Amino acid sequence: MARDPETIEREIEQARTALAATLDQLGTKANPQKLADQAKNGIRAKLDDPKVKYPLIGVGALILALLVRKLFR
Repeated sequence: MARDPETIEREIEQARTALAATLDQLGTKANPQKLADQAKNGIRAKLDDPKVKYPLIGVGALILALLVRKLFR
């Protein structure tokens, strides 16, 4: 059963519109700047957690103390 050309053209246009919307969404989600900002915000949030923050400060202080000790030895 043959389909009417106008119906086929309308379906093609609908498919194009849907594809364009999908590509726009993917472009927004895959924006490198947005991904970098999300990663940076995630790391900041993790570093603000006291369970991570204070051990890192302790390790940094230990490394600094060892470096100072080695320099003045």
